[in-house]
Amino acid sequence: MQKVKKTAEYTVFQKKSGRYAVKGKNKKWINGDAKQAILATEQLIKVMTPKAAPETTEEAA
Repeated sequence: MQKVKKTAEYTVFQKKSGRYAVKGKNKKWINGDAKQAILATEQLIKVMTPKAAPETTEEAA
């Protein structure tokens, strides 16, 4: 793994596959929404929001 960025709170690594890993200052890996927020803050990923479901109009017969 290659070290991308190190801050006081965490260290960001890039794996050979191109994916990212984040390790906290307590030497534990950070996962889930916290990891996503860190990577978005560092502008390493773009957070995509789901599209709204198309509204279906019900026709009265």
